[in-house]
Amino acid sequence: MFPVALNTNEVKNSLGTEVEFQLWDKPSRGLIYQKTGESPAYTSRIGVNHAEVGTGLNKRRRSRLYCAIESPNEVDATAPKVTNLVYAVADVPIGGTLLFTQITLAMAHLNSLLSSRGVSTTILYDGTGVGAESLINGSL
Repeated sequence: MFPVALNTNEVKNSLGTEVEFQLWDKPSRGLIYQKTGESPAYTSRIGVNHAEVGTGLNKRRRSRLYCAIESPNEVDATAPKVTNLVYAVADVPIGGTLLFTQITLAMAHLNSLLSSRGVSTTILYDGTGVGAESLINGSL
């Protein structure tokens, strides 16, 4: 369950330093947080929301966690600001799942791929994990 404030190391920057967020909005089946002390010109948001589709054994829940960070356009200072978005989506067959073992395993695989390299046992926050590096640089 998400707390009212993300201020006890739930969110870190690329250096591994805590970044604090406070609850900003509560849309239906979701929460949106804003970075504490952010510049009004360049916002940072973290959000989570859920939607269910289908019925019976075919019922699925799609859950989305995202981070959106606005910044100046680095190429043209006269152009509008840019927004970088990162999403994690879980599509869970809740109509045919009791224990959530396989979605937990898939989440572990994804987290590991994003945040580690090879024999590493350290979580990498700097975008150098195998999966993170591929997403950032468009590499294969």
